Amino acid sequence: MKVTKEEVYYIARLANLHFTEEEAEKISQEFSGILTHFDNLNKEDLEGIEMYSFDDKPLRLRKDEVHVFENKKDLYRNTKKMRDTAIEIPKVVE
Repeated sequence: MKVTKEEVYYIARLANLHFTEEEAEKISQEFSGILTHFDNLNKEDLEGIEMYSFDDKPLRLRKDEVHVFENKKDLYRNTKKMRDTAIEIPKVVE
């Protein structure tokens, strides 16, 4: 399934995000790849595979690592309002 840049811009507008032309193109390609992957999964024959047959296997968890983000301006570039180090959002519940 092909995702167009116009659809990316529409979703971005709903989420109040702003993308450059290059970012929108990259995101549309990534979304298209993800949806193609889901289409491929839907084509797989899963007959005879139990839904919960893998529950008894232990999870492989990765180690938590802290990474310092150096460029805080870039991190918060899509925020409308900051209060100290927190993102201030509009009140949604009266």
